[in-house]
Amino acid sequence: MEKRKPVSDRKVFVAGHRGMVGSAIVRRLEILGYEHIVTRTRSELDLLDQRAVFDFMQSEKPDEIYLAAAKVGGILANNTYPAEFIYENIVVEANTIHAAHLSGVQRLLFLGSSCIYPRDAQQPMQEEALITGVLEPTNEPYAIAKIAGIKLCESYNRQYGRDYRSVMPTNLYGPGDNFHPENSHVVPALLRRFHEAVQEKAPEVLIWGSGTPMREFMHVDDMAAASVHVMDLEEDVHRQYTRPMLSHINVGTGQDCTIRELAETIARVTGYGGRLVFDATKPDGTPRKLLDVSRLKSLGWQAGIGLEEGLNYTYAWFLKHKEDLKVC
Repeated sequence: MEKRKPVSDRKVFVAGHRGMVGSAIVRRLEILGYEHIVTRTRSELDLLDQRAVFDFMQSEKPDEIYLAAAKVGGILANNTYPAEFIYENIVVEANTIHAAHLSGVQRLLFLGSSCIYPRDAQQPMQEEALITGVLEPTNEPYAIAKIAGIKLCESYNRQYGRDYRSVMPTNLYGPGDNFHPENSHVVPALLRRFHEAVQEKAPEVLIWGSGTPMREFMHVDDMAAASVHVMDLEEDVHRQYTRPMLSHINVGTGQDCTIRELAETIARVTGYGGRLVFDATKPDGTPRKLLDVSRLKSLGWQAGIGLEEGLNYTYAWFLKHKEDLKVC
């Protein structure tokens, strides 16, 4: 069994530390007393460059890795750039995981996505639903890339005895999110849209889709806490709740709401009092996405930040940083 160093002595590489999830993991590690957190910007280390990643791993020799780097986006971005979404994510995963193995890194945590599950998977979605049906077409390339990441981890565990783990988060939001008007996910897109509607005194806000699909939303600080919790599980405990070919763990709140309910909550948070108009000609995506988080609860962790509370935190962060985000 692996003998781990004390927290203060562990060198931990957080790949993707400038992203919403990666930055939250860094914050969490700092709170817990980690003193040797290694980060690199894309200009300092391009994870698409296999040789650069290998040289970095050989030079730094991290004890553990959080693989949070990914190309992400909403329905529009996934539909518009499917080639980039599948290529960049697969290459980043393959380069990082293989270089970690070659450099002797025993423990790694890969962050996936709940979109790995079939479009019509039984709700709530259990880990066992993986590769049992057709994926949602609007983000299939991204989902396949994330499935590849899970299988990379499982394969290195089986063949080389590594301890590479995977967590599958539900829809995330929070500080550091992407508030681009076209390429962002639903929560930051709506927060920005409602904020602008308040500023412009717009009589109505147009929202993509029918408003009926159900989604689960989790604050990124909860996701970071869950990630560190899973990474810190003793190896025998982790293996007790997973299998060699079913090693991933769902991370979510266990609660969902309709997009209409989400929009109504964001309207309250931003102080918008106009009409909400839903454009049913736009794609809805998967009808429902709720994760079964019973495995994670059995491992001793559950979410603690409620949706409206988390949205208030996120909107406060947005207001503080909107000039940097080039939002009027």
